[in-house]
Amino acid sequence: MTPDEILKAFDNIRVWQRGDRRAPHKPLLILMALGSLARGEKPRAEFAEVEGKLGRLLEEFGPSGSNATRHFPFWHLATDGLWQLDGPAEILARPPGATPTIGELRANHVSGGFPPEIQTAFQNNPALVAEVARSVLDAHFPESIRQDVLDAVGLSLEPADAGGGDPAARRRDPTFREKVLLAYEYRCCVCGHDMRLKHQPIALEAAHIKWFQAGGPDVEQNGLALCSLHHKVFDLGAFTIRPADYVMVFSQHLVGNAEKLLSYHGASIQLPQSASYLPRAEFLDWHENQVFKRPGRDAH
Repeated sequence: MTPDEILKAFDNIRVWQRGDRRAPHKPLLILMALGSLARGEKPRAEFAEVEGKLGRLLEEFGPSGSNATRHFPFWHLATDGLWQLDGPAEILARPPGATPTIGELRANHVSGGFPPEIQTAFQNNPALVAEVARSVLDAHFPESIRQDVLDAVGLSLEPADAGGGDPAARRRDPTFREKVLLAYEYRCCVCGHDMRLKHQPIALEAAHIKWFQAGGPDVEQNGLALCSLHHKVFDLGAFTIRPADYVMVFSQHLVGNAEKLLSYHGASIQLPQSASYLPRAEFLDWHENQVFKRPGRDAH
């Protein structure tokens, strides 16, 4: 298959529909598998190995109760020619509509992955992975949560590092978000925002202090748990954090109706639960010198 044929095949996946009800099962499985592929993980995985993560993705990005049918895409994506199943002949010989139960997929060690031809095409053309992922995102998820989906599956749409080194060295760590949020006990370290929907944090993000694009590592000491607002203004340089005492210093250029934001000027961030997670001075220095909009307001 050519890259264009592969893109068209993913564009044409058959998604279960009944009226306007959503079924993001196949898109999420595809994105999860693309993330695994980009990280160089094994091309085939048993259902039992992936069902937990797929279930969590459905809990976060699917309709209520969709986790209960987490086995459907693992079985039915094969009918689109984009997924290959391995397992006992008596299971694989079933007609497409005779979906095995979750227990049957587990007990029979049924595994799945992209067919070899597509797997090879992705490995030979990493840009195709990003193209397919972007197409799936655009077709099935609103713009407001696309980055959240990418973070959850551990996939980046950015080109590989052009510095001549090993491209794998600059792949994002899919666990970065979870590690940083845990370090800060799932609350914004500026304002304490900790809203959840069931078990899922809302508008709470893992921010890099030294940007990933600038070589910042995916480690807790280079991360801050920030609500979406404070993440945005931090990345724009509206405030920085002093390495000596973790006090926030806001820029004099932040003006207008900013009283709520400026109320945090001179206050310390809410520190992570372990000293081993404290922001490292070298990363805070980078942010102050490369991002922060000087001059800063007078410190309290």
